[in-house]
Amino acid sequence: MSTPGADPGLLDLYKLAVEMADRVSARRGAANTFFLSVQGAVVAALGFLSSQSPEPAKRYLIAMCVVGVAASLVWFLLLRSYRDLNRAKFEVILRLEHDLPVALFADEWSSLKKDPIARWRGRYAELGSVERLGPALFGAIDLVLASFILFS
Repeated sequence: MSTPGADPGLLDLYKLAVEMADRVSARRGAANTFFLSVQGAVVAALGFLSSQSPEPAKRYLIAMCVVGVAASLVWFLLLRSYRDLNRAKFEVILRLEHDLPVALFADEWSSLKKDPIARWRGRYAELGSVERLGPALFGAIDLVLASFILFS
C-alpha cells in the first residue's frame, strides 16, 4: 500500500471496478434464478406429460429431458464465464488496492481463508464452487430420467 498522496482519480477507478464486479455478481444471480425457473418448467412439463395418459409418448418426455440437459450445460458454461470475468475484475481491484491506504477485499479474503469455525471443511467454499452443483445436479437428473424413459 502506498502513501495517502496517491493519484486522486485512483479511488474513483477503484469505486468503478467494485461497482462493475458487483454488477457481474448480480447478473450471475439473475442467471441462476432464470435457469432454476427453466429447470422447474422442465420438471413441471415432465410431470404434466406423464400424467396425461397411461403410456405418454416417450419422444416428448425424452425431448423435455434433452431440453433440461441443454439448459444445464448452458447454465454451467455461463456460470464459468461469470466466474472468470469476476476473477479478472477482482485481480484488478486487488492491484488497485496496493496503491490505496486500505485493502478491503484483500483483507476480507485473508480473513475468509483463516476461518476458525471451519473444522468440518478444509477451506472456504467459494460461491462458484457451490453454484456449479445446481447445473450438475439438474443435468444428472435429466440424464437419469432420459435413460429410465428410454430403457423402460
